[in-house]
Amino acid sequence: MASIFSKIISGELPSYKIAETDEFLAFLDINPNAKGHTLCIPKKEVNKIFDLDEKSYLDLMVFSRKVAIAIEKAIPCKRVGMTVVGLEVPHVHVHLIPLNSMEDIRFLNKASLTTQEFQNTVKAIKAYL
Repeated sequence: MASIFSKIISGELPSYKIAETDEFLAFLDINPNAKGHTLCIPKKEVNKIFDLDEKSYLDLMVFSRKVAIAIEKAIPCKRVGMTVVGLEVPHVHVHLIPLNSMEDIRFLNKASLTTQEFQNTVKAIKAYL
């Protein structure tokens, strides 16, 4: 069965796309820890990050790094944190989260953004890619 991320990749579900290649997609998390919280995923549906072949794993990290650098330039924060948990959706995903404190990475406090704020965030980050 296709994951929610596979449905985003296929266009069945909408998303706020940040970056895309033939192999990877980056889009804003719709339930973000902070403004700019982005998910980077492989287009190939794989459940666990360490089940990716080595090249795909390394390429995902390179892709995620590029997106993180753009986020840090676009969103005021002390740094961009990265985490891979993988329990919420059975499809590899890297969380890139703008951080100002350790609390921002804990998935306890969520930011509430309007559609316009999501769209503006996409434009701001894309400007640095």
